[in-house]
Amino acid sequence: MDGTKRQNIKPGDKVKVVQKQDQRSGKLTEGVVMKLLTNSPTHPHGIKVMLEDQTVGRVKEVLK
Repeated sequence: MDGTKRQNIKPGDKVKVVQKQDQRSGKLTEGVVMKLLTNSPTHPHGIKVMLEDQTVGRVKEVLK
């Protein structure tokens, strides 16, 4: 599912995010959303979230 819409993401969801330092390489990190950091309903690069392990990144994919 698309990670650019806030309505698609909620705490507890399993997602793949790209961290700031991995943006060039495109390396994705998998984890569970702890909280949403982006307040706007959409963001072209993905909604920014904090994962349960304190990793911060933008959601590229929501896993089901």
